[in-house]
Amino acid sequence: MASRRPPSIRLRRLATELRRLRVAAALKQEDVAVRTGLDASSIYRIERAMNKPQRRTVTTLLDLYGVTDPDRRATLLEWLKDADQQAWMKQFTPELPDVYSAFVGFEHEAERLRAIAPTAVPALLQTEDYARALLSEGAKVFPHDVERSTAVRIHRQSILTRPSPVAFCAILDEAVIRRIVGGPRVMRAQLNRLVSAAGQRNVTLRIVPFSAGPHLGLGGTFVMLDFPDPHDRPLVYTESIMGISLLDAETDVARFAHIFATIEEHALSPGSSRTLIEDAARALA
Repeated sequence: MASRRPPSIRLRRLATELRRLRVAAALKQEDVAVRTGLDASSIYRIERAMNKPQRRTVTTLLDLYGVTDPDRRATLLEWLKDADQQAWMKQFTPELPDVYSAFVGFEHEAERLRAIAPTAVPALLQTEDYARALLSEGAKVFPHDVERSTAVRIHRQSILTRPSPVAFCAILDEAVIRRIVGGPRVMRAQLNRLVSAAGQRNVTLRIVPFSAGPHLGLGGTFVMLDFPDPHDRPLVYTESIMGISLLDAETDVARFAHIFATIEEHALSPGSSRTLIEDAARALA
């Protein structure tokens, strides 16, 4: 069975607001079903961003919830209109997985990202040669278009240098800066890229040294996304050899936030981390 395409940020935003408006109107989903003729299960799926509602359904709900302000109604209907957009990723789909496309759309609109990277440099900090070497190795097991995937990774990095850049905090295991990817020349350039990135005001880069022993970060790669709009709930993106996923349940977000904070306790300071990366780069000279 094919998996459901993840919702866009605008569809999630609309779903959250429709649920809030229903609660503010002191109505249960069953009450809405009775008063609108909609199926209760449909209302549930709309409020969970599982289905994109039709325009007339949204206007019916807004009428029921007493939303009369024309500007507010226009905003909500605009969210509906844009619900299928995945930001700039539309130029790369449908070749890329739905979950990944959705994640990159969310990433583009995030205000803050917190990443744990136990095995490889985070995509937002990869050089083109490093990304290509990494993806080429993966393509031996999971066939994909290496050049297209590399282009996506490089394009994604613009969020770190745009006029209002995302705040990015990445915690890497020391193995990431010691493992040679693409040969010494490629790896040295990658390490120099990390040193440069660590100098950006919006980037915090920290290393968990080998001396810290085993830690929770070894369990897999994940990224926590926070958004500037209070309507947009935080997300967690996870990556493993078994696949990728997007999580938005409060319990999942809280669990990963705890894991991130625990790993932080084992990481070196940004200054000491930068020194360690510089030492690793010199060792490849």
